[in-house]
Amino acid sequence: MTSSTLLAILKLLIIFICAVWISLWILKPTQAWTRIWKHAEQSANNTIFGYYGLNFAVYTFPIIAIAIIGLLFLDLKAGYQRTRSARSPSTVFSNPLVVNSLFGILTSIEILVVILVIVFLGWTYYARISKDFKKLMQDKSLKLNLWQLKYLRIATRFGLLAEACLALLLLPILRGLSLFRIFGIQFEASVKYHTWIGTAMILFATIHGASTLFVWGVSHHIQDEIWKWQKTGRIYLAGEIALVIGLVIFVTSLPQIRRRKFEIFYYTHHLYILFLVFFLFHAGDKHFYMVFPGVFLFSLDKLLRIIQSSPKTFIVSARIFPCEALELILPKDPRLKYNPTSVVYMKIPTISRLQWHSFSIISSSKADENTMSVVIKCQGWWTNTLYDLIQTELNKGEDKRNGIPVAIEGPYGPASLEFLKHDSVLMVAGGSGITPFLSVLAEIASTTNKNKFPSKIQLVHVIKRAQDVCLLHSIMHLLLNQASRKFHLKLKLFVTQETQLDMGITELLNDFVKVKTMKLDSVNSKYYAAYGLESPVWMAAITGFCSITFLIFLICFNHTIIPHRKKSKEKTSSWIVDLLLIAAFVVALSCSALIAIVLRWRRLKKGIPPTSRKEIKPFDLSSAESKNDLEEHEVHFGGRPNFKDILGKFKNETCGSNVGVLVCGPESMKESVAAACQQEFECLKLGVKKAEPCFTLHSLNFTL
Repeated sequence: MTSSTLLAILKLLIIFICAVWISLWILKPTQAWTRIWKHAEQSANNTIFGYYGLNFAVYTFPIIAIAIIGLLFLDLKAGYQRTRSARSPSTVFSNPLVVNSLFGILTSIEILVVILVIVFLGWTYYARISKDFKKLMQDKSLKLNLWQLKYLRIATRFGLLAEACLALLLLPILRGLSLFRIFGIQFEASVKYHTWIGTAMILFATIHGASTLFVWGVSHHIQDEIWKWQKTGRIYLAGEIALVIGLVIFVTSLPQIRRRKFEIFYYTHHLYILFLVFFLFHAGDKHFYMVFPGVFLFSLDKLLRIIQSSPKTFIVSARIFPCEALELILPKDPRLKYNPTSVVYMKIPTISRLQWHSFSIISSSKADENTMSVVIKCQGWWTNTLYDLIQTELNKGEDKRNGIPVAIEGPYGPASLEFLKHDSVLMVAGGSGITPFLSVLAEIASTTNKNKFPSKIQLVHVIKRAQDVCLLHSIMHLLLNQASRKFHLKLKLFVTQETQLDMGITELLNDFVKVKTMKLDSVNSKYYAAYGLESPVWMAAITGFCSITFLIFLICFNHTIIPHRKKSKEKTSSWIVDLLLIAAFVVALSCSALIAIVLRWRRLKKGIPPTSRKEIKPFDLSSAESKNDLEEHEVHFGGRPNFKDILGKFKNETCGSNVGVLVCGPESMKESVAAACQQEFECLKLGVKKAEPCFTLHSLNFTL
């Protein structure tokens, strides 16, 4: 069986399972499904699996199966992509359809999915509430009149909408086990979906909780109900605690707090563990199985990431730039390969033992087999502390410097390079947004296949100060030696907050491309090179093992700890059943962790000792040849670029018909580029000649 055939089969299998899972959600509110499900649960109770085994198999396992098959699909796709070099056709679905400051950049696919989710939530609510109103039943403990009873049912059903959102909430923020990578969406880009879903969940949960409290208040039962921890059924107090925790997480994640007080956002977000536990106590295990796929995959993903980031590596050397930026060179196993625009997460225990920060890799794994590099612009407490730490080591004598330990998680990157397979590429970067493009250019420069990547590239870099041009240090040799390159690269530099009109690109580079290089002690046996993630095949195997182990222990715990009382009317407390679910999950995660640790240390024993990266030779910008190469590049002071004009000029200069527009930087700049692409796309729809270039927008994120 060929790779393409196997890829098609796996893709169809993913689509089929996904369709089945969505169908379950759609059918769940109907009376027909309620009757079928009650009969199925009664039949399952007479087997060893019990109702909990049935719920896990039907509601939870489909998403886990998609994750397992998706990992196999991505592994096979990566090998298949390396064997072909065809150009990627442009697609209208990735182009912006809506561009504004409130919603950002939305493609037609995103809008379609949002509409379908809203329709699904509307259908779920309508099906539930219409059935409730037909069969209104008075609560024995609450003597409510008709409007209070109806309003209480309305409030209850808003809780189901919050539950549906919670089922999707954790899926966009998976990294190693990411489902979104199947669709070519990276973690940094899918975080916005997590934000949207989380906002909707908190809205529905607040309406649910506040309305319930209101009904209790007007009926004078609030003091009796608010502190209840029921033996069976929904535990009210647990729901109230979960709502308060959810509101704290939501408020501290607002942009005004997240950007200014990142530490508050970071630490309060870890309250999600308590939120999920109290939600389980409130909703019960039967409802939790719908939410459990995201919790299962996120917990396993988090566990594998913790194991993968141990043991620590170290900084081989560092470069300090005049613009208060750092380039850190880290050792890696030569077998570790990653695609351009990949991201690593770093933790430096000397600064903080808990904080992780993401940075784009600027090097190519093809060109640099033993090292990888990241550029860090100092813009906050953590990065400024790192800058001071490097400066302190630099001021020491070379024999007194110590290695700086670093924990590395990742790298995470695109599964394929489809976004680079255009005839020509226009890259637009704002400030530190240049970092993903540095790895793209390094990858293109290191390839031997001329047809694999675009032959014409224009780089538009927008910076506030002229000294920020030093961020281009790693691609300076590409700007100078155009004749020896397989592709043509042109730089357009825009300095927005300075007006030195008499300074050209040569003078800029002469003044600011000056670095201080520091080598650190790398002879230390307790540090290792970065080895990256486990292979997708092994991650799929661990995921499957964890799910099977969980089901086995769940069955064992329920059959041994909970006595069977078929003839007795006495029921086991619902929170005890919930605790057994948690216990089985903890045991399954522990068993999976042991396997992951063994695999990790087997790789480390086979590791190759890291070697230092080769030093970049100083650039001679005074030679006639260098000046001729630099004359083609442009520098503009005192204004922002007009992206409509830039796209228009690039369109006239482009011979091919397939142009990729890659943009990375502030959201306002992304929206400006997207609006310019949108205008070009509208012109094509109005009947422009087929020979005209077609723009395809790719928005990249270099930070969260």
